[in-house]
Amino acid sequence: MNAREPVTVAFTGASGAQYGLRLLECLIAAERTVYVTLTRTAHIVLASEADCAVPARAADATRFLAARCRAQPGQLRVFGEEEWTSPLASGSGAPRTMVVAPCSMATLSAIACGASANLTERAADVVLKEQGRLVLVPRETPLSAIHLENMLKLARMGVVILPASPGFYHRPAGVAEVVDFVVARILDQIGVTQSMLPRWGCDPG
Repeated sequence: MNAREPVTVAFTGASGAQYGLRLLECLIAAERTVYVTLTRTAHIVLASEADCAVPARAADATRFLAARCRAQPGQLRVFGEEEWTSPLASGSGAPRTMVVAPCSMATLSAIACGASANLTERAADVVLKEQGRLVLVPRETPLSAIHLENMLKLARMGVVILPASPGFYHRPAGVAEVVDFVVARILDQIGVTQSMLPRWGCDPG
């Protein structure tokens, strides 16, 4: 991934808001520019799971998340769910890298069939058609045959399906380290250097 190119991070209504918030923090710390989209249900999940009441208006949400993540001016920008004039809606302006974390099965299904009913779905559709890097982080269990078929369809298109399934070989001391396990794998997939997770078989010292 080009270090100067923005990354799109999308939040949906699946459980696991902490994954997306931690990913934002890591990308900001890595000096990446981040474009953010949130579905309506994502606002509910963020408030209930992370005590993170993101304002509804995009401009207010931008200020709120930028302050939370300690972003530099212009480093983080939130786009409204129906902001079709945003760069995310067109192949001429959208970043080539996008992560949906957490990714609901409704959003995953919509991306698989090219629905593009909101900006999150359209942004993913653009990344697909421009042959960019799309990472979906589903958090659902158990999985139905429909879920699995949609994931297989997307995987065959080159989409990275990265379930929020943390390992425990690093012996996490708390929830934060469990979250970091998944976020570290996301960062690896999009080419952002991280030192949050010891490499298997490598001496941590």
